[in-house]
Amino acid sequence: MDVIREIVSIDEELCNGCGDCVPSCAEGAIQIIDGKAKLVSDTLCDGLGACLGHCPQGAIKIERREASAFDEAAVQRHLAGQKTPAGNAHAGCPSGRFTRLDHVPSPGEDNAKSGGNTSGTEQDSELTHWPVQLRLLPPTAPVLRGARVLIAADCVPVAYAGFHSQLLRDHAAVIACPKLDDPTGYVEKLTEMIRHNDLAEITVARMEVPCCAGILQMVLQACQIAESEVQVYDVLISTHGKVLEQREIPTHPIGSGNCESARCPNMRS
Repeated sequence: MDVIREIVSIDEELCNGCGDCVPSCAEGAIQIIDGKAKLVSDTLCDGLGACLGHCPQGAIKIERREASAFDEAAVQRHLAGQKTPAGNAHAGCPSGRFTRLDHVPSPGEDNAKSGGNTSGTEQDSELTHWPVQLRLLPPTAPVLRGARVLIAADCVPVAYAGFHSQLLRDHAAVIACPKLDDPTGYVEKLTEMIRHNDLAEITVARMEVPCCAGILQMVLQACQIAESEVQVYDVLISTHGKVLEQREIPTHPIGSGNCESARCPNMRS
């Protein structure tokens, strides 16, 4: 039964999908869906506003309106479902929350970056944020603003030993599989990433297998839709983990099919 009570309200225009509000809601009432924080059910929100101080954009407020009554039993069922593999719950999973990762150099990293002997030395990850999967990463994530973005096929980090040091360093990472993923919405999401973040450049890293060409086509299509002049670089990796080709692909004027081969400046010698 609906009652007049206080309940959370989220302004999607202000929300940037950072996910800081998700863990602050003990009832699991807030989830990141399609890159935005959403109240998944009125019955899960107690209206106390524990999430208010955790939104850096000021997108969350408490309003008084007609809503379903808070249901403690529904909360318990909801939280229990998040803990089971069959539960449809991303709220309690780190994959649903955008997080910046602090870069802490491991011992010997400076030596590794300068080309020194790294035998027996643990190499540090160059990853700057989580999540990285295209379907999960909010298109308005702060890490994308003005960034050099690496969009890689899923198999590239496994095949190419220099992935972190040669490709990922100083880039925001996005990964996808054009063959096994459901590509529905991928071009649209890439378009939003390009349109709203004034990207410095995009590097596409893909495998030599034919199906992997789809990831480059999605990026180029998104650039055209966004009417963006962002520079795109294409890096082709063999199944033996070797760089087969690096080229610069002009994205302007829109519709141009010409490609000029050139060394991708992102790759380190």
